[in-house]
Amino acid sequence: MTETILAELQSYSKPSIIEGMKRFGINTEYSIGVSIPNIRAIAKRYKNNHSIALNLWATQIHEARILATMIDDPKQVSPQQMEEWVLDFNSWDICDQCCGNLFDKTPIAFQVAMAWASRKEEYVKRAGFVMMATLAVHHKKAVDTDFYPFFNLIITASDDERNFVKKALNWALRQIGKRNSNLHQKALECCDTLLSFPHKSALWIAKDAQRELNNQKIIARILKKNIPKVNTKDT
Repeated sequence: MTETILAELQSYSKPSIIEGMKRFGINTEYSIGVSIPNIRAIAKRYKNNHSIALNLWATQIHEARILATMIDDPKQVSPQQMEEWVLDFNSWDICDQCCGNLFDKTPIAFQVAMAWASRKEEYVKRAGFVMMATLAVHHKKAVDTDFYPFFNLIITASDDERNFVKKALNWALRQIGKRNSNLHQKALECCDTLLSFPHKSALWIAKDAQRELNNQKIIARILKKNIPKVNTKDT
């Protein structure tokens, strides 16, 4: 089955896609040049297939690994697998796809996000903050207090000048702040704290996050989320 899937991936391969990936700072060492829409189309036929996902990841092929993140079953993903895969991350897009497609759906996602955010390895640390961003978007039923510890981690890591890390911190701060009015206020307070720091990375993270969180359309959208829905059956 794995060989069949790899052959299908190869059939979509285009050198122009690899060139485009390079322009976006994606590591193309093991890439065959397949677009995300084509990968998603294949993924629809193999959903929740843990064994195939493991086999695809083992190939080291860039697009096969992205496909693996789309078809793996989060209920079968062990902490050991998460640790092994995160250490394999060698490009920001695989990191983001894996965290947003798979890891943030595991039962230990919040704990792992905090643990990884405190690590030193570039892509492991990025993964921690990407997880925070995707958890803020995907976990609709999470309570505000689930996200409170993330602010201290963002503040602590804000002196990290590595591009892939500081962009992930910024992403996490913005997404958490857009959940509701309470977290919006706390995110802006976090920005104020970062603006008091001398580090260029902290200043960039804060100013860029402020720009989006103070946007009037964003604020209106947040306020709309807080308006109780009317039960039309009782009117």
